[in-house]
Amino acid sequence: MAQSIEYRETIGDAVSMVKKINKLRSASLACAAALTMLGLAMPMSAQAEYGDIVINNYADQAGMNPVVFPHWFHRARFRCKVCHADLGFKFKAGGNEINMLKIIDGQYCGACHNGEIAWQVENCNLCHSGKPGTPTQVHGSTVQKLVTPANAKNKGK
Repeated sequence: MAQSIEYRETIGDAVSMVKKINKLRSASLACAAALTMLGLAMPMSAQAEYGDIVINNYADQAGMNPVVFPHWFHRARFRCKVCHADLGFKFKAGGNEINMLKIIDGQYCGACHNGEIAWQVENCNLCHSGKPGTPTQVHGSTVQKLVTPANAKNKGK
């Protein structure tokens, strides 16, 4: 019998829920891997989808691909306050000074991505999957289409 996902109010609630999800995810990943090896399924590449947040504050300078953060994947499982109040994420793409040292130290993403609540950060490509040179932004947002860049020439005059 399928159960609906409830919003989590605290990190403690989130931890128990994520552990349950990880057990289900492990089974589905094993199934997907088996289907792929048998040639019955094609592996999907990671790419930004509408509403994902591309974070490229430091990645290009470090020779890494930008981070693609699946905001709606996380938002469907947790209330806004879990990340934006309890963990300190600002309500602006690129508004945080996130770097790998802070994540490894348990700040920001590292509060959950520690190997117990969610997967660890050893596999760089799980997060750093964006196209090099992509600016920090909410992917697919219409804001980029509505705002004329300051350095664009006025072609109408």
